[in-house]
Amino acid sequence: NMDTLFGMAPWVFIFLISAITMRSFSEEKKSGTIEIITTKPLSDTQIILGKYFAGVVLVLFSLIPTLLYFYTVYQLGAPKGNIDMGATWGSYIGLFFLASSFVAIGIFASAVTDNQIVSFIVSMFLCYCFYALFDMLANFNLLGTYDSAVASLGIKAHYDSMSRGVLDSRDLLYFMSVITVFLWSTKTVFGSRKW
Repeated sequence: NMDTLFGMAPWVFIFLISAITMRSFSEEKKSGTIEIITTKPLSDTQIILGKYFAGVVLVLFSLIPTLLYFYTVYQLGAPKGNIDMGATWGSYIGLFFLASSFVAIGIFASAVTDNQIVSFIVSMFLCYCFYALFDMLANFNLLGTYDSAVASLGIKAHYDSMSRGVLDSRDLLYFMSVITVFLWSTKTVFGSRKW
């Protein structure tokens, strides 16, 4: 199986995606090139979505080489092909949505500050909080019956659900909501420069 890869990938993505997105807006604000972009006939939404999809495509390219691991495990299994295809493809889909959420968080962190190092740290902090903090709070059993509700606020619970090979509409809706909220927040922060 490929459980080790899918268990470590979110932690690697916290650092990787924060590094990818840290310069999205912060460096452009610092160097003054943001004025060039904003004077083009593009709306704020188009600028933000362009940077977001560029980050998602870059992360997708980082996932493609891992298909070699899948092929190797598939070929070397005893018997050949002895791998849980549903869980593997569910994990890849979950990892894609997790990465997409992290990119939206990173874009937001980059829009908040002019310093790319601060953007990197804020992005890592927010990604860590959304991935692990809610799950850790739920493990303390402080809220009794509400612990599962607290765990479901975090990305980890939904990612683990998809990693079992179950594509539930609640998980997809959660990831789409996180992406939408952070992109909308980025648009709000980015649009505030005009006030």
